[in-house]
Amino acid sequence: MSARQVEPQIVAVHPRETNSLFGHREAEMALLGAYRSGRIPHAWLIGGAQGIGKATLAYRMARFVLAHRNPLTSDVQHAETLWVDPSDPVARHVAAGAHGGLLTLERTLNDKGVMRTVITVDETRETISFFGSTAAVEGWRVCIVDTVDELNPNAANALLKILEEPPQQSLFLLVSHAPGRVLPTILSRCRKLPLRPLATDDIIHAAAEAANIAVDDPALVEAAEEAEGSVARALTLLGGDALKLHQRTAALLATLPLIDPRELHALGDALGGSDRVALATFIDSIDRWVSERLRADDANANADLPRLARLAEVWEKINRAARDTAEYNLERKPLVFSVFGLLAEVTP
Repeated sequence: MSARQVEPQIVAVHPRETNSLFGHREAEMALLGAYRSGRIPHAWLIGGAQGIGKATLAYRMARFVLAHRNPLTSDVQHAETLWVDPSDPVARHVAAGAHGGLLTLERTLNDKGVMRTVITVDETRETISFFGSTAAVEGWRVCIVDTVDELNPNAANALLKILEEPPQQSLFLLVSHAPGRVLPTILSRCRKLPLRPLATDDIIHAAAEAANIAVDDPALVEAAEEAEGSVARALTLLGGDALKLHQRTAALLATLPLIDPRELHALGDALGGSDRVALATFIDSIDRWVSERLRADDANANADLPRLARLAEVWEKINRAARDTAEYNLERKPLVFSVFGLLAEVTP
């Protein structure tokens, strides 16, 4: 199956519609064990790299709790996983985004039909009416925040207020790509549940299911091997020429602080004028390169801390510029030159 045939199926998949969980057995059992105890913490921070199944696990837990409202029943006590049959009414309602006991906070489209860059305070305040209502559904109420990293400051404070005084039978599942950046006041009210990147074999099977392609598809195997533990990254690399674009970007990053303007012009042309997959692949490649260096320097006792701080600041600038480019559909070539210029300044 060609990449062009695969791409529409990939885009359509949402974690609430994903019933299978690959890897993360330990994390799943931690959630199940806490629920079975009857004393489950009211808030969990599910952290880890982007695209490794954090939201999938959150929805899996939400389905289980909403389908088994009493944690002390025999079904729950003898359950071996958080599996809920897709034909179960709870699973069908969750998949449709129509279950009265589940509230999801995530970025939405603005009035112009463009995806917002943050979760707004008005959306977060929906938790007040959601947890205060008694008519919608009996039993547990579950709120998934996907992701807590995208809450604007006012939204984060609004969420904190309800986390400080959680209603009875409330469960908050906060997804985070960067738990270290979450407000300490929110972190202190959550049970931490870190997830590790997936093994290549798990990525292959998860991506094959999401894209409806064979597990031995050569393109899938190659994408999985380049994905560094992320199903989302593997699916992105399957789309169009994304894998080649990633490899091309990585090759240019390897030459820093040297810059070849001709190659940057060619890379800018390869990003196209409105291809969101290409832009996402480019930024993902940059993010991986920067995060690897931040982790390496952080583990080095002799690290140059001022340079480390400058690199972190550059990373923030790059991501802001990328969000503006995507939101306003700006030219890609200036972004490419800006990104490599900033990185060259902080690369020894």
